[in-house]
Amino acid sequence: MDLKTATAIRRLRLVSAPEATSFLLLLVCSVLKRTTEFDAVFPMGLIHGVLFILYVIFWADAWNRTKWDLKTAALYFVLSVLPTGGFFADRKLKREAEDAVIATRARKEGVVSA
Repeated sequence: MDLKTATAIRRLRLVSAPEATSFLLLLVCSVLKRTTEFDAVFPMGLIHGVLFILYVIFWADAWNRTKWDLKTAALYFVLSVLPTGGFFADRKLKREAEDAVIATRARKEGVVSA
C-alpha cells in the first residue's frame, strides 16, 4: 500500500467515528427538542452536516485510491448513513489497513511473492 492510499484510508477513519457520534447526538437533540424546551438541533445539524460531507469526500478519495469493488464502496457509504455505522466503518478500515501493512511487510521480506 502506498503512502497516498494509506493516508486516504486514515482520513476516512479519522472522520468516521466523529460523524457517527454527531449523528447520534443529532438524534438525541431531535428527541429533546420535541420533549423538552432544549433546542440544539440547528448547531448539531451543522456539525453533523460538515462531518458527513467530509466523510463523503474522504470516502470518494479512498474508493479512488484503493480501487475497492462496488460492493465494498457501497458498504462504506451505507455505513455512513446508519446511526452507528461510522463506528463499524472505522473498525473495518483499521483491520483493512493493518492487513495491507502485514502484506507489504511480507512482500518486502520475501515471504510472499504477490
